[in-house]
Amino acid sequence: MAALKPFRLASRLFSQRPLSPAVCSTFLPAASIRTLPRIRTYATPAGREYTVRDALNEALAEELERDEKVFILGEEVAQYNGAYKVTKGLLDRFGPKRVIDSPITESGFCGLTVGAALAGLHPVCEFMTFNFAMQAIDQIINSAAKTHYMSGGIQPCNITFRGPNGFAAGVAAQHSQDYSSWYGSIPGLKVVSPWSAEDAKGLMKAAIRDPNPVVFLENELLYGQTFPMSEEAQKDDFVLPFGKAKIERSGKDLTIVTLSRCVGQSLNAAEDLKKKYGVEAEVINLRSVKPLDVETIMKSLKKTGHLMAVESGFPSFGVAAEILALTMEYGFDYLDAPAVRVTGAEVPTPYAEKLEKMSFPQEDTITTYAAKLLKV
Repeated sequence: MAALKPFRLASRLFSQRPLSPAVCSTFLPAASIRTLPRIRTYATPAGREYTVRDALNEALAEELERDEKVFILGEEVAQYNGAYKVTKGLLDRFGPKRVIDSPITESGFCGLTVGAALAGLHPVCEFMTFNFAMQAIDQIINSAAKTHYMSGGIQPCNITFRGPNGFAAGVAAQHSQDYSSWYGSIPGLKVVSPWSAEDAKGLMKAAIRDPNPVVFLENELLYGQTFPMSEEAQKDDFVLPFGKAKIERSGKDLTIVTLSRCVGQSLNAAEDLKKKYGVEAEVINLRSVKPLDVETIMKSLKKTGHLMAVESGFPSFGVAAEILALTMEYGFDYLDAPAVRVTGAEVPTPYAEKLEKMSFPQEDTITTYAAKLLKV
C-alpha cells in the first residue's frame, strides 16, 4: 500500500491535462437534446431511471465485489473519482489495491494492466479518452489482442479497456476521434459501444467476465443522459451477450443501423420521418461492433428493402462501410435501392462550434438522406 502512494501523489501533482467540458445545452443543437421517444422495448417494465455514468459505476462495483481478481487502474480513477466520475466512490469502498491511480503514461499503465491480465488477473484499464490510448496502441494490439492466438490458445488475456470515444463538445481534433473501426478491424479484440444505461451496465459486466481483451467505447456526451432501467437490468447478474444487436424501434419501410450516441439521433430522426412522410423506420442499436450481429441486420433489411448505416466515424473504411459491404454480400437480393451511409466528415474535428456541428451527423442530416433514399 505504501508503494502505491508515490504514484497516486505523482498523478495528482502532474495531472495537468485539461478535462473535456461537460456537455451543456447552450452548446448542443436543440434537436440533439430533445426527449427521446419511448418506443424502446425492455426485458421487463422499466423500474427506475439511471444515467449512463451510474450504470457503469454500478457494473464496476458489482464486478469488483464478485471477483477479487478484478481491479481498476488509470489516471485519476481513485482519489479524484474518475475524470467523468464513472469510478466515483469505488476507492472508498474497495481500497487502493483494487482502484489505483496511475501516472500520466498510457503506454506504461496499459502495459502494466496487460501484464497483470496475462498473469491471471482481470484488470479494467481506463483511458481518460481513447484518443490518448494511441500512446498504448502497441500494448492493446500486439500484446493483448494477439497473445491468445500466438500461444496456441494457451494464454488468455482477460482485460477491459474502457473510456470515452468519438465526438464530444468543443474539444477539437485530438479529443473527438471515433476508434470503433480501428479496433473493430483487429483479430483478437472484442469491441462494444453502448448507448443506453442498460447497454452500459450489461455490456460492461460481460466485458469484465470475458476471457478475451475487450475494447469498451463509451461516449462522454451520454454519461449524464438518463434512461429507464428494467428491473431485470438492476440485478447483479444482468449481462448482455456480445454480438447481439437490439431493435430499438420497429418499422417496415427503412432499416437504420447505428451505434453509440447516433442511436438517439436516429430514433429522433425516425420520429421526424413518421411525422413528415409517414415513413416507419426500424432503428437497430448495434451495441457490439465486433462480433457484429449480421443476422439481425439482414432480417430487418428483408422486411424493409432499404438500409441506411449511421455512425460518427470517418467515411473511409468505417463501421458504416463494413455494414454496406456485408449488405452487398448477404442481402443484395433484398435491396430495393442502393444502401447509403451517413457518417462524420472526412476532416479532423474542428474546434469552431458551427464547423464542428457540420462535421458530424445531425438528426436533420439523417432525415434528409432517408427521404432521398426512399424518394419521398
